[in-house]
Amino acid sequence: MIKGQDPGVRVIGLRADMDALPIQEENDVSYKSVHDGVMHACGHDVHSSILLGTAIIVNKLKNNLKGTIKFIFQPAEEKLPGGASLMIENGVLENPKVNKMIALHVYPEMEVGNIGFKSGQYMAACDDLKFVINGKGGHAALPEKTKNPIIVASELILNTRKKVSEINTKTQYILEYGDFRSFGASNVIPEKSYVEGTLRTINEEFRNKVHIILLDEVKKIEKKYKVSCDFEIIKGYPSLINNPDVTKKCINLSYDILNKKNVHKLPIRMASEDFSFFSQSCPSSFFRIGVSNTSKGINSLVHTSNFDIDQESIRIGLNLMSYFAFEL
Repeated sequence: MIKGQDPGVRVIGLRADMDALPIQEENDVSYKSVHDGVMHACGHDVHSSILLGTAIIVNKLKNNLKGTIKFIFQPAEEKLPGGASLMIENGVLENPKVNKMIALHVYPEMEVGNIGFKSGQYMAACDDLKFVINGKGGHAALPEKTKNPIIVASELILNTRKKVSEINTKTQYILEYGDFRSFGASNVIPEKSYVEGTLRTINEEFRNKVHIILLDEVKKIEKKYKVSCDFEIIKGYPSLINNPDVTKKCINLSYDILNKKNVHKLPIRMASEDFSFFSQSCPSSFFRIGVSNTSKGINSLVHTSNFDIDQESIRIGLNLMSYFAFEL
């Protein structure tokens, strides 16, 4: 915390996440990861660098500050239940109570020098889905003596996608399956199949409907094939909501630092972010900062082994964050 004059009059929280991903970095740069198989492929090192720079600026100018600024360095954004929820449980928004929150995120889809905001609902809620189909293994030449969990799991994937697509709604959603494992062989029916997927939604009522459909389809497939299915919905991050008043204020303040044409309105994004826990706890704004530079060949997307940034974005980011903090 950095306290200025009248430290209790208002408290602004600034957050940076700082965890990495299980990716082997392929960049040949002085600041590349020193750990095999671990890389800051989502820009969290950029976020933390910006917040450290912001702290240096604020500390030098704290005699001009009215109120308190709380710098929150958060672990575990990439993995449920998320570091934000745990930090909130442990009182990070209290003593003193945070009145408003700001955070940013790298945006390689946007050239350096540009930023983007979305007022209101911005990012999706997410749930992890885990299925274990318990079949009966055996020789593939004797299918009548087995209960093939691969067939059951395949049908379950197709049925759930079809049933959810038939819901009469205009709500954006994503239901995708990204992991399917069964340890058999060409002539060996395995005992089990393992399926994992993700559900992304922007409407809580629709989210609950999908949960019901998934449970119902599991019961149907169990009855049809006389197998058992261990099914788990791991309820994840809620939808990220940007407070309209705080976001409007930040947009207007951005015009003092960047040309108006470089400040953009963003569409709803179906990815999820655990800053959503902060956004549902106090008025907040989460914005995107352009980090790519196509002319320099810096344009890889996040969660890739050669993700990198134009470092000018760090200077822009800490200018914006420190200015927002003072003005709010």
